[in-house]
Amino acid sequence: MVQRANANGVTLLALTDHDELGGLAEARAEAELLGMKFLDGTEISVSWGDDQTVHIVALGFDPAYVPLVDGLAQVRSGRDSRALRMAAELDKVGIHGAYAGALKFVGNPALISRSHFARYIVELGHAKDVKSVFDWWLAKGKPGYVSHPWATIEDAMGWIAGAGGVAVIAHPGRYRLSKVEMNELYGAFKDLGGRGIEVISGSHNAEMTSEIASVARRFGFLASRASDFHGPGESYADLGKLPPLPDDLIPVWSDPHFFGQV
Repeated sequence: MVQRANANGVTLLALTDHDELGGLAEARAEAELLGMKFLDGTEISVSWGDDQTVHIVALGFDPAYVPLVDGLAQVRSGRDSRALRMAAELDKVGIHGAYAGALKFVGNPALISRSHFARYIVELGHAKDVKSVFDWWLAKGKPGYVSHPWATIEDAMGWIAGAGGVAVIAHPGRYRLSKVEMNELYGAFKDLGGRGIEVISGSHNAEMTSEIASVARRFGFLASRASDFHGPGESYADLGKLPPLPDDLIPVWSDPHFFGQV
């Protein structure tokens, strides 16, 4: 991943696996070898409102901070049970062996996610790509969707603050929430110490980007730019291939908290 980012011209990279810290040391070592700046990161799954999952990215924290490590382990512990329920639901609509099939792409049941199920469904030939799988089977209201209680936003923000990190709302354009509900999320996030928002994301179109840039101005959020890259052929954008942030917004990476500037 780091080598791909470097080849694409990326000079600053954050690795933000879902609810996981395990790849950070290896990624940092490779980034330093290639002369890239690197930020420790993770993307925490948070339950919000009526059965909605939102993602809070943590950047620039101490990956050895025990409450964060233990909290993420607890979040991950629910992934395997959810995966078994997803497989049972998919079996009802003719997609058999989904749990074992998804596990081929991850190995560790504690890290299994919808993306791994999507890869298996593509492999079976039921969809042309991962994005199509979500549209037909894995999004809320579809046959393979299973809700699950994740971390609370209070817990996630507490872990990030305690670890000395900066919290960023990931890809807000993807959430199926009303404007009123999104404003409630932004307000709660800011009240709990949230600092940034992903204005540019691989899953945002131009209209979403413009709208979220306005949110950043209104709430005083730092602006982040994230590919949301999961792998070749299954992501909205490649590493380093996104447009720049609007000129009037302050990038999250300019925060003096990072890179030993404080």
